[in-house]
Amino acid sequence: MIIETQEDVTAAVLQEMHRTPDPRTREILAALVRHLHAFAREVRLTEREFQEAVALVNAIGQRTSPSHNEAMLLAGALGLSNLVCLMNNGGNGARPTQANNLGPFWRKDSPRCEDGASIVRSPTPGPELRFTGWVKDPAGRPIAGAEVDVWHSSPVGLYENQDPSQADMNLRGKFTTGPDGGFSFRSVKPAGYPVPVDGPTGVLLRAQRRHNFRPAHIHFLVHKPGFKTIASQVYDPGDPHLETDSQFGVTRALIGNFVKAGERYSLEFSFVLEPGESRLPNPPISGKASPGR
Repeated sequence: MIIETQEDVTAAVLQEMHRTPDPRTREILAALVRHLHAFAREVRLTEREFQEAVALVNAIGQRTSPSHNEAMLLAGALGLSNLVCLMNNGGNGARPTQANNLGPFWRKDSPRCEDGASIVRSPTPGPELRFTGWVKDPAGRPIAGAEVDVWHSSPVGLYENQDPSQADMNLRGKFTTGPDGGFSFRSVKPAGYPVPVDGPTGVLLRAQRRHNFRPAHIHFLVHKPGFKTIASQVYDPGDPHLETDSQFGVTRALIGNFVKAGERYSLEFSFVLEPGESRLPNPPISGKASPGR
């Protein structure tokens, strides 16, 4: 198709998609082109702004490393991660769900642990935390043999992959639910933390005068054949950034009850798995930051 006017561009691109063999791929790409072109027309995107946008997209890849996933971080800062999560869980958004963002810090192959074991693998000062959890089906029946991956930041707000001073896989562990669907572990109470702002996500937050903090939370990835795999986060109700999470991840169903007894905290929480595809996600990171990063 020879382009005569700016309106012809969208029609030409859509016309060329007829050779796309997979119907779902064709549907997604066609919708992307329509919305992307409509966006450019709505805001009357200038050439300078387009060039800056391309540079920002390039910077996402340049900023990504084995220990940092900038694209996942930016998707969270735009609210896209949690939107997709809520659209695809809880009866496709019809009811509350324990599913939440995977986040940019899950690592595959965390160490397998016995029930009740500690996931502290190097000196990590902070209040002790004892967690007890259950995995159930929608009818409340226990799910035995579910694999539960756990990870969280240290009390100074750094995940072990960000912090060369922490042992490999510190504050990470993999547990298996028992006959009652239960599992438990010991750790230290995590702290809220600032997300990295030395890449495109920082550009976005500064342009909007937004802070870059996440409220304190613990991550879970729950997997059992026959059930839909969910990633989840359980949040500390006392965190000052609970209502202004820079990644828009806090939902009412995921605010936990951290109970303090002396210098120790305890937390109990139940996860509900829906029947569905038991597929593990691609790990957003694969290793630790080197000293000096």
